[in-house]
Amino acid sequence: MFLSHLTLSHFRSHRRVVLDTDARPVAIFGPNGAGKTNLIEAVSLFSPGRGFRRASAHEMARRPESLGWKVSGTVDGDTAHEIAFTSEDGAARRVEINGKPAAQTTLGRIVRVLWLIPSMDRLWIEGADGRRRFLDRITLSFFPDHGEAALDYEKAMRERNRLLKEQVRDPRWYAALEAQMARSGAALHANRVAALARIAAAQIAARTCFPAAELELVQSEGAMPDTEADLAEALAESRFRDIAAGRTLVGPHRTDLYGVFAAKGVPASDCSTGEQKALLISLILSNARALAQDLGHPPILLLDEVAAHLDADRRAALYDEVCALGAQAWMTGTGPELFADLGLRAQRLLVRDDAGQSVVSRVAE
Repeated sequence: MFLSHLTLSHFRSHRRVVLDTDARPVAIFGPNGAGKTNLIEAVSLFSPGRGFRRASAHEMARRPESLGWKVSGTVDGDTAHEIAFTSEDGAARRVEINGKPAAQTTLGRIVRVLWLIPSMDRLWIEGADGRRRFLDRITLSFFPDHGEAALDYEKAMRERNRLLKEQVRDPRWYAALEAQMARSGAALHANRVAALARIAAAQIAARTCFPAAELELVQSEGAMPDTEADLAEALAESRFRDIAAGRTLVGPHRTDLYGVFAAKGVPASDCSTGEQKALLISLILSNARALAQDLGHPPILLLDEVAAHLDADRRAALYDEVCALGAQAWMTGTGPELFADLGLRAQRLLVRDDAGQSVVSRVAE
């Protein structure tokens, strides 16, 4: 599966881009601020959600001349799909698949997109929210309905939290909301557990120079109830404590991802910057391997400034693994020398700034 055509109109710094690409990796280089990351952010929209920057539609519009933008492309695989995203005057973006309006969640059943971007380099030392998002992106890649379960859970929890803040004590107000939270929350937890099992198996089976990570789900307090019935009971028992706190204190929204550098037995949070980066790359590659095994083809990869903390040997090893996967990996870097080890295995794009406008051109192979 790969993106064979991409068109951008008034998206971020790009006024107009039209690209035709093949299934090989795409090496994108140019000076900082030229628009490389904006280009692959557009590709990230082909996955459910708001893209890897989690930006609003208004933020994606080119300034100052336009508040409307469009991104469209062709995803080729067993079947070709024409997918388009549009936003006008800062309104929420619309999705069309093969010319028909579609929900964002539908994208997960058509194309899988994984990414590694510089803001994720702090994954192991930032708050639990970032690790939960990372965990749920992995889980969503295996279970396209995971996003719908998350939305259902969040919606019910918001309503329950409103009751808690209003000091409502009548159990009848809580019953239906807690039943929904228990149902969707148990599905979230089961999906996460299954996704980590797939990652662990992919790491064990891999021949790679990147270190394996041992991953574990932990709760900020107590243990996560395993079943729908257990979670429903835990929510009911926690009502008075939750009323005092003004929020829900039990459930999958309190889950954190704990990682250990397996070969050293060192928590990921205590590893060096380079080791943390290598662990992240290892997880992304393992996720891709597991998906390739499940689906019969690898996902699209987005690797922004991926070489930042890699020495020459490990950078070459990364390219070898990406090519062995057969993945279309969109990779960015400041100079063409960073991609020299790819040789003819990749297609190359130069992105430059021309009076405040990003210009993308293909480089001869």
